[in-house]
Amino acid sequence: MSAMDRSSRVPTADEIAEINRRHLIEMPLSPADLLFLFGTREDVDLRVETAASLWREGYFRWSIVSGGVTPGSEQSECTILKAAMVAAGIPADRILEEHRAMNTGENVILSLPIIDAALGLQNVRSVICFGNTWTARRYPMTLHRHWPEVEKILLTVDSFATPRALWHTDAEFRRRILHECDKIEPYKARGFIADWPEA
Repeated sequence: MSAMDRSSRVPTADEIAEINRRHLIEMPLSPADLLFLFGTREDVDLRVETAASLWREGYFRWSIVSGGVTPGSEQSECTILKAAMVAAGIPADRILEEHRAMNTGENVILSLPIIDAALGLQNVRSVICFGNTWTARRYPMTLHRHWPEVEKILLTVDSFATPRALWHTDAEFRRRILHECDKIEPYKARGFIADWPEA
């Protein structure tokens, strides 16, 4: 079965329960040193609105936005997201920028030197990993592979009308989550990501 066929499958009740437990991890939000905003073309307004709300409520002191130029756009995801974040009230000098990443691995690998130069990695004790619901734990798993020392908090958003717990009842939501879940084991085998939370 190809990856395309696999992500259109109907998962079993056991698989749904396992994905809810292991992939769509619900975590209590707590204040962190850094908000790591993974670039996206999806739900940009929702992403920015959420980041601005977190800033107003004191959940982070610094943020980094990581994302390169995607097909059909002349501006990097970082440029688009940062401009919207500043317009929403987050001070520009509190937003670090990474403009080249084309995938989650690059988001982390290319951002770490930028974070280190600006803040010093040793000074960052906690990070909110912020991205799409369907990618879920792959964000902190990628961060954990390259920056194991830092505490990771997962926060995800989406604009599906379907509640997150019922993702399997919406064909597109289901396709996205299954597609991402199917990457976990191959990515672990290739050393792209590491187990998180650690068993």
